[in-house]
Amino acid sequence: MAVSPPRPKSPSLNALRAFEAAARLGSFSAAAEELSVTPGAVSQHIKTLEDWTKVPLFFRDAQGVRLTPSGKTLLPDFVSAFDRLGAAVRALQGLSPVTDIHIATMPSIAQLWLSPRLGIIRKHLPGIRLSVTALETPPNLERELFDLSLFVRKPRGGANEIVLIEDLVTPVCAPSFLAELTGPEALDRVPLLFDDSWIEDWTDWFAASGVPFSGDPQGAHYSLYSLALEETIAGAGVLMGHLFLVESALAAGRLCRPFAKTTPTGKALVIETPPGKSAPPEIDRIVALLRS
Repeated sequence: MAVSPPRPKSPSLNALRAFEAAARLGSFSAAAEELSVTPGAVSQHIKTLEDWTKVPLFFRDAQGVRLTPSGKTLLPDFVSAFDRLGAAVRALQGLSPVTDIHIATMPSIAQLWLSPRLGIIRKHLPGIRLSVTALETPPNLERELFDLSLFVRKPRGGANEIVLIEDLVTPVCAPSFLAELTGPEALDRVPLLFDDSWIEDWTDWFAASGVPFSGDPQGAHYSLYSLALEETIAGAGVLMGHLFLVESALAAGRLCRPFAKTTPTGKALVIETPPGKSAPPEIDRIVALLRS
């Protein structure tokens, strides 16, 4: 009779991935967002690893989590291993006879800036398939199978990033609303509209522009910038306009700028591509088209 002795079991790949993400990001919540799972799932995976090794990997307290000395020792090897795995999976993806280009971007950019440009990309590159995923935070391009990302953030000067447009902001409103805005001080008396992705827009603008405001800016909140923009056009109030997102509405006369001054946020619309040489060659063409 054949003998089939039990083999030692190693932890699941999901548990190892949860540890690496939480250790690298310093947060169970951030790891959960990157892995598209719940923080509870990340916590359970790490508990499973700690039970398996009989060694604590994280300290947990009211301020959050931090790596134990044992966890710190493991982190470099885990980061390197998952980086290599990500590169291998991307190379495997590159074997497909059809070129699929996956773009990650913010919902507002997808709807208001990227959408009108997708047709231009398809016209110049008819053999590719474009997919766009709306995310609130940039993906890790070393791990996730996106070919490029478009986000408003502070440039880091990386070799794989290109600054497309400086992020400039200024209040915008419907033409019918203009009569109520006799000057910047009138913003204290009119409805202000807020987008949840840029919740600090008004506070930052008042501080940067030197315009006095009594108390904290308050007003209606929207989870989609495009919805806040439509409400602004409908006359619901004044929105902090990111110029590259509202330029078409301004050009069409659906919105107007009550004040001429624009204020830089210190951020920019940044395009980023995966590190290394594994990206499809069509990416360079797409980046050139977006830059133009």
